[in-house]
Amino acid sequence: MINAAANAPRTRPVRVMIVDDSAVARGLVRRWLTEAAGVEVAAVCADGEQAVREAASSAPDVILLDVEMPKMDGLAALPLLRKAAPQARIVMASALTQKGGQIAMRAMTLGAVDCIAKPEASRMGGADAYRDELVAKIVGLGPSGPPRAPGAPPAPSTSYSLRGPSRTAGVKPRALLVASSTGGPQALVSFLTPIARRIEAPILIVQHMPPTFTTILAEKLGQTTGRRCIEPKDGQMIQSGEIYLAPGDWHMRLAASAAGPCFRLDQGAPVNFCRPAADPMFASAVDVLAGRVVAVVLTGMGSDGRAGAQRVVDAGGRVGVQDEASSVVWGMPGAVATAGLAEVVKPLSELATWTLAAMNGGAG
Repeated sequence: MINAAANAPRTRPVRVMIVDDSAVARGLVRRWLTEAAGVEVAAVCADGEQAVREAASSAPDVILLDVEMPKMDGLAALPLLRKAAPQARIVMASALTQKGGQIAMRAMTLGAVDCIAKPEASRMGGADAYRDELVAKIVGLGPSGPPRAPGAPPAPSTSYSLRGPSRTAGVKPRALLVASSTGGPQALVSFLTPIARRIEAPILIVQHMPPTFTTILAEKLGQTTGRRCIEPKDGQMIQSGEIYLAPGDWHMRLAASAAGPCFRLDQGAPVNFCRPAADPMFASAVDVLAGRVVAVVLTGMGSDGRAGAQRVVDAGGRVGVQDEASSVVWGMPGAVATAGLAEVVKPLSELATWTLAAMNGGAG
C-alpha cells in the first residue's frame, strides 16, 4: 500500500481570469462562470496587455486566454502571464481552424495546460456543449486543499496499491496503448520521444482533443519522435512501426479482419463524456490482440481509461500510469491507480523506461 493523505477538500472557489477581445464572448463566459458552483470570476480583460497588467493583483487560479486578439495576442501574452501569475493554469481558447490549432499547440509547448475549441461568436449563445466543457475544465484545474508555493509539486492525495507483474511479463506485447487528456500533448512528447523508435509494435493513442487539433498533434508527434504518426482511416490495417492517434470526435477501436487487425472509427455516443475515449480502444485491443498489450495512462481529468485498464489486467496485459506530482491533473491516472490496476506509478521519464522494457518483453 502506498500511504498518502486523504483527498483534500476544496477550500475556496476557483478564481478565473477571462481574456477575450470579443465583448459577446466575455459577457457569456462571465455569466456561465458566475452561475457555476465553486467558481469566481477574478478579472475580465479585453486583450493580452490588460491581462498582464491585472494578473498579479487578481491572483487567478485559471486563465482562459483567447488566441487571436489585438494589441497583444494570446501567444505573446502567455509567457508574461506565467511570470505575473505563476500559480495560474492557462487554458487556450482557440477557433477550430488550422491556424488556431497551430497557435494553441504552440502555446501548450510554452506552458499552457490545455486548449478548448470555441464556437464562432454568432453561435456562442447556443453553445451548450462548449459551456459545459469549459466549466468542467476550469473546475477540474482549480486548487484543492491548502495552497502551495508556485511550481511546487502537489502532496500525494490518494492511497493506492500496486499490482505485481502480469503473467504476460516476458512475452512481447503486440501493441502499446496510451491515453491522455489535460496536459497530454506535452506529456506525450516527453514520454514517447525517448522510446518510440525503439518499439517495434504499433503505438495507439487517444488524446482528448477536438478535430484539427488532433491532426496538428499527430504532425508534432511525428516530428519529435522521428516515427510516423497519423490519424487512421476506417478499415485501415495496423502496421508495426507506426504511431496512430485517434482523430478528434471519433472513437478509435480495433477489429479483426481476414488480413489482420484493422481500425474501426465511429461517432457513437461519448464514453466518459469523451469522443474519442480510451476505454473503447483499450477494450477492443484486448479482444483483438488476445490481451497482449501494454496500456499507459497519462495526465488528464476524469476516469477515462479505468474500465479499459481493468479489461487489460483481466486479460493478462500490463498497465502503468503517470504519477501525481508530474501530472497536470491526476484524474485519469489516479483513477487507474486507486483501483489497484497499475504495476507502476512513475514520473514520465521512469514510466518511459518501464514501458520500453515491457514492450520488449522484459519485466519492466
